[in-house]
Amino acid sequence: MTIFGVGLDQATRLVDTLFRHAELADEGGLDVVSVSDHPYFGDRLDAYATIGVLLGRTRSVAGLVNVTNAIRTAPMLARTVTSLSELSGGRIVLGMGAGGSWDDIARLGAPRLSPGAAVRAFEEAMTVVRLLSGGGAPVTFEGEFFQVTDLAPAETPTPPIWTGSVGPRSLAVTGRLADGWIPGRAADWLSERYKESRPVIDEAAAQAGRKPEDVATIYNLPGRITATPLPATRDGDRWLGGSVDQWVEELTGAVLDHNAGGFTLFPLKDGTPLDVTIGRWAQEIAPAVREAIGEHRKEPTRSA
Repeated sequence: MTIFGVGLDQATRLVDTLFRHAELADEGGLDVVSVSDHPYFGDRLDAYATIGVLLGRTRSVAGLVNVTNAIRTAPMLARTVTSLSELSGGRIVLGMGAGGSWDDIARLGAPRLSPGAAVRAFEEAMTVVRLLSGGGAPVTFEGEFFQVTDLAPAETPTPPIWTGSVGPRSLAVTGRLADGWIPGRAADWLSERYKESRPVIDEAAAQAGRKPEDVATIYNLPGRITATPLPATRDGDRWLGGSVDQWVEELTGAVLDHNAGGFTLFPLKDGTPLDVTIGRWAQEIAPAVREAIGEHRKEPTRSA
């Protein structure tokens, strides 16, 4: 299934707008609503508090923190996401990363990690989250960064884990352990970042006895959805946006030709009301792409 999500603005002064957009996403049949995790900014709502409330106000859409800040320790993160999963009927996706802004993270009081240590902590954190979910015997784990002693795991299954990996070591961790990958810096399927990074994930997955398709690629996709076609939908290898039909054509090709697993829209402010943009995304683009993919995959294979 191709996943369609939308990124939400969590400014503290726009709470009513946040609620309305989450409800539009839910009613429109989107799969995921996404918020960022930057707790060093006082004018933004805390990511996990926000997701918890949004899950309580919606019926079917899942919540994603895109991606969880490295300040959150793995054992407590495991408890948080398994609790949210139980409370929402499984509507949670766990976003994880190695930490993208250690200057800011250090302002919160966390010890600053070197790039190599940050990747080791990232892998250890994912391991701990998996150990502390899905039931089983009490867990004792003595790691370099996290330690737990005789701790009962939650019976709740581990939620899907998507990562924001960028460097080769982090990408390899994604290939070994994750369920999804969000390319950094909003890179898309035609970017050099994707072309250079995805083979690292695939190789690591194969070495771990997994299939490359076990790790879906879900793109963070900034862009405009316009009422009329744009003369240019790309600036080099970066998608800019376009009309509904232009989006449908581009995303259908991304799935069929480049194995895209999903897309999270981050609407660009161009004067179009966000309610309209989210409506076009949920009610026009997502269904049309899904239909086009389904029709293509139903076509009989032609004989040579």
